[in-house]
Amino acid sequence: MAYKMRIAMTALAVLSVAYPALADDDKIVVGFATAESGFMEAYDKPAQEAAMIRIQEINAAGGLLGKQIEVVKADTKSDRAEGAKAGLSVLDGGADLVVVSCDYDFGSPAALAAEDAGQVSFFLCAESIKAGIQGVGPHSFSASVLAPVQGATMAEWAFKEKGAKDFYRLLDTWTVYNKGICDGFDWMMPKLEAQGAKLVGEDTFKNEDASIAAQITRIKSLPKEPDAIMLCTMMPGAVSAIKQLRAAGINSMILNGSGVDGSYWLSAVPDLSNFFVPVQGSIYGDDPSVDVNKFNATYKEKTGADPSSQYVYPGYVMIDVWAKAVERAGTTKADAVVAELEKMKDEPTLFGTRTFTPELHHQNKARYLIVETKAGKPGVVGNWTISEPVPMEALLK
Repeated sequence: MAYKMRIAMTALAVLSVAYPALADDDKIVVGFATAESGFMEAYDKPAQEAAMIRIQEINAAGGLLGKQIEVVKADTKSDRAEGAKAGLSVLDGGADLVVVSCDYDFGSPAALAAEDAGQVSFFLCAESIKAGIQGVGPHSFSASVLAPVQGATMAEWAFKEKGAKDFYRLLDTWTVYNKGICDGFDWMMPKLEAQGAKLVGEDTFKNEDASIAAQITRIKSLPKEPDAIMLCTMMPGAVSAIKQLRAAGINSMILNGSGVDGSYWLSAVPDLSNFFVPVQGSIYGDDPSVDVNKFNATYKEKTGADPSSQYVYPGYVMIDVWAKAVERAGTTKADAVVAELEKMKDEPTLFGTRTFTPELHHQNKARYLIVETKAGKPGVVGNWTISEPVPMEALLK
């Protein structure tokens, strides 16, 4: 009898080593390894709130694969080392999907933990190509649109729709995001130059620079004011740069990336005009989609505040496309879900279409609304989709 018991116990031990513990079959778990404190909270929290709205909608409609989605959370504390711990924490909590911070540098530790565990991860709104296959692995995705698409979109739109011919490139070298905007602009410019556009100058500055007087002097020394300035920057330094350009009497169109969407900073540059950014959806009550405006109202009802910028929206998109992939796969198993995500081509979502491929788990082409700030008031003035996707070599620049 003792011998038989030893054999049985040995068999159980072998099984426990060969097979990981099974998740609860009655539930599906989404784990948020995001910032609930520190500076990244301002970026992560709004997108996470949007993700929770989509989870609540799915649960109210009967759940996913007939199961309710449950949520576990761990605070990265806006720290990379804590991010890795947060990733492991939500995985220990049974996460089928690991949601990570809105920035590659701060989200990647948790995403890498998910990759090591063979689970799907989604960056809330990171816009670097590294937030995906190239920087994490084959199970990692981002819900937003690549920064180079923003720069390419603004250049082509300004040329085609506003008649801008002479462009000036002004790069804030602080972040990969800023450089990405200008990378997209750089890729688009030769195409526009073949049609009559011209790059009349370029310069750099740093986000923390108190003054860009030298750069302004060089702009003002041009034979004539450029039609458009491609300003590749983000907060907080963007406000100072924009204010100084206008105070110097430079009235050129200022084109920027999505990182400066929002009205919260406009009081620092009174009556700002001729300023343009691309957005995935409008927070200003004038989105051409009735459904987006309804979402904005729902967001305010749930959170007590209006969306602060377009970076709320990718959180909703993330849960939406992942849930569709799970339904189509009939399972939450990572490889099957990835295979379904990679089949998505122009998949409709509330905030534009999404396409994923085995080579790119990010968006290298997207429809953007164009928001103009005029006399201090932002509003949608059109939309644009670049004529062709930004190629991999430009994305990896």
